[in-house]
Amino acid sequence: MFLAPPVRQPRSSTSLVVLASLWLATLGNLVLWRDLMALPDITGWHSLVFGGAFALIIACVLTALLSLLAWRFTLKPAISVLLLLAASATCYMGMYGIVVDTPMVVNVFQTDVREARDQLSWQLLASITGIALLPMVWLWRQPMETVSVGKQIWFNVRLCLIALGVAAGTLQLVFQDFASLMRNHTQMRYQINPLNSVYAVLDLTIIPSDQPRGPLQPLGLDAHISPRQGQHPERPPLLVFVLGETARSQNFSLNGYARPTNPRLAQEHIASFRNVTSCGTSTAESVPCMFSHLGRLNFAKRSHEFENLLDVLQRAGYAVLWIDNQSGCKDQCDRIPNVNTSSLKVPEHCVGDECRDTVMLSRIEAELAKLPAERRARGTVVVMHQMGSHGPAYFKRTPPEFKHFTPECTDTSLSQCDRSEVVNAYDNTLVFTDYFLSRVIGWLKTQEKTSTPAMLYVSDHGESLGEKNIYLHGMPYSVAPPEQTTVPMITWLSPGFEQLSRVSTPCLQSQRDKALSHDHLFHSVLGLMAVKTTVYQRELDFFATCEGR
Repeated sequence: MFLAPPVRQPRSSTSLVVLASLWLATLGNLVLWRDLMALPDITGWHSLVFGGAFALIIACVLTALLSLLAWRFTLKPAISVLLLLAASATCYMGMYGIVVDTPMVVNVFQTDVREARDQLSWQLLASITGIALLPMVWLWRQPMETVSVGKQIWFNVRLCLIALGVAAGTLQLVFQDFASLMRNHTQMRYQINPLNSVYAVLDLTIIPSDQPRGPLQPLGLDAHISPRQGQHPERPPLLVFVLGETARSQNFSLNGYARPTNPRLAQEHIASFRNVTSCGTSTAESVPCMFSHLGRLNFAKRSHEFENLLDVLQRAGYAVLWIDNQSGCKDQCDRIPNVNTSSLKVPEHCVGDECRDTVMLSRIEAELAKLPAERRARGTVVVMHQMGSHGPAYFKRTPPEFKHFTPECTDTSLSQCDRSEVVNAYDNTLVFTDYFLSRVIGWLKTQEKTSTPAMLYVSDHGESLGEKNIYLHGMPYSVAPPEQTTVPMITWLSPGFEQLSRVSTPCLQSQRDKALSHDHLFHSVLGLMAVKTTVYQRELDFFATCEGR
């Protein structure tokens, strides 16, 4: 005889909600509890009592949230989604010291397959298995009680009210400590799993906010190129704007770093600015902001989307081109000619499904030839968007001959490597960026017979390399360390461009410590390219202080 399998007793939706909430509040927040216990101002029994109260508050809020979805066909999928969100966030917060907020979720949505693959690790698999998959297997094996719609509404409302009441009461008991924690350690509010992810998604989709709405607003309708004395009609200006990726100013030897990360640029007649701050701490934040006329603070609270710097340059009459070796231009090149080189199969420059930044130089002349001749006769602006120092797989960004600093970290779980190995791998990417920029300058020098060339390089944001156990980037700007917000900016002006613009490189070199930011870029590029428009603000043009000097 075969024994019949035991009959599982149906479980109420209330019991599943409470169990799931307790699991998420405890094991789903391991990073939060780790960091909470490490705080010097919360120790001993005090930390245990406060931690228990904090966990209860989180569990109650999750219970209230899930009570809205506690229906026969929605509860298990909802719990499963929250488990997966908590597991993945726990892994990345634990490995890299990041937090989960709205910009971070935007970054996730904009990540391509290649970037996502770099994030895969055994730690991620272990986290998802332990925190999400095992409880999901248990969850989906549990039969649920069948009750009438009226009873289910009553159960759900009652559970929600009780949960909110307990949360409010517990918060009152520890309010002083809780308020102090949220005020003095702001990053912890973005570590509460999976409420951080839920809020970020709602913030992007449902929650009323000051996000831009309505049609795209035109910009610089009066823009035109101002004639400049001494301009040679057969040598129009040519500006290459290199948009760097994840380069931090502190690791540039041009800016005082002890290691020789810029050996080639050090031999060029360039100006390097070492006190430049970014618009944001991620590409999705910084790139649209740095091409905007609004500046960081006004960009964050804008009520409409506007055209950008490239639109104004094109409207003025220039030929404008965007060459991308990354995951896209974040909508900045939508209205200008653009090409993506990141997936080309050029053996000299590409390995697997990734191309070195030098591939952009191999395509630039062919792409420039496609631009309207009448516009090129007035001048050209080319944006080159680098792969640069994109992490965490820094070791993939450099060919063997540029691995000057060894041993390298070859694990995408950076916290598993010795920090010196992480820095070695990162610094090697800067050595390759130095090589790429020197190649750009070299190519521009070959164009001096037919154009008047110049180069401007600036990174979109910086990077944390293990300082205070924080890696990568994307921290909320208000709590982001300077490693993520201080970026390099370099200019190279050919002798002809110096004469044309009346801006001298020695003068720019004397301004190397001046406080600048992405807010200056829009106006500085317009000024450098002699574009006259009412949206131009001379006081934000960092080239203007060196005109005629």
